[in-house]
Amino acid sequence: MSALLEVDSLSVVFGGSPAVDDVSFRLRTGESVALVGGSGAGKSTVARAIAGLVSATSGRIVFDDVDLTTASTRAGRTLRRGMHLVFQDPYASLPPGMRVGDIVAEPMVIHRIGDRTARRDSVLDALASVRLTPAADFVDRYQHELSGGQRQRVAFARALVTRPRLLLADEPTSGLDASLRVEIVDLMSDLARTQDLAVLHITHDLALAARSCDAVMVMQDGVVVETGSSTEVLTNPSHRYTAALVAAATGAQ
Repeated sequence: MSALLEVDSLSVVFGGSPAVDDVSFRLRTGESVALVGGSGAGKSTVARAIAGLVSATSGRIVFDDVDLTTASTRAGRTLRRGMHLVFQDPYASLPPGMRVGDIVAEPMVIHRIGDRTARRDSVLDALASVRLTPAADFVDRYQHELSGGQRQRVAFARALVTRPRLLLADEPTSGLDASLRVEIVDLMSDLARTQDLAVLHITHDLALAARSCDAVMVMQDGVVVETGSSTEVLTNPSHRYTAALVAAATGAQ
């Protein structure tokens, strides 16, 4: 099966300094890949370049067989409707003055998808898909009436409501306690299987990435230093930086 997303030799330079240097990988429908590294490794910049929020300095980003780095602005915008970026902080990314139903429906309103009745049905389906049930009990709530885990589930529901093919999850468990982090990564894994999604999981937590993802790429200083299956990377890291991340994740001394 051909890749849904192909990133080839991607580089992003800010102010003369490389934030991302020659990064390449493939992502297929139904597959979850984790991009792991410490703060400043460049992993979020990769996700933002794919989403079109920052410009690639060089390299190619091919989505659904179209090179987004050379496509017209209009074509790129249309294609990127098939992907959605979930930010790490639901407190900041969810408008405090809007009800949950309106927050989840917002992407459909922006893209002029469906009428009011169809949008409500899609909102209820999206909330149910992220296990906020009964969904009708959540549509009229505000974000301050939700727990941290519920807020992040609302963020995922908003991402899924337009039925994207690619989900870019940038530190989606940041700020959550340990049990909620596990719930969210398990949810992401289930969504990849049941919604025919490709998922790029951006995180600093190697153990959680290994729990939910098929493969792991480790970044340090803008460069991918190791790639492998989740099991391989967690049990037999070949790069010393990866070994340090594994030791930190597993509590080894």
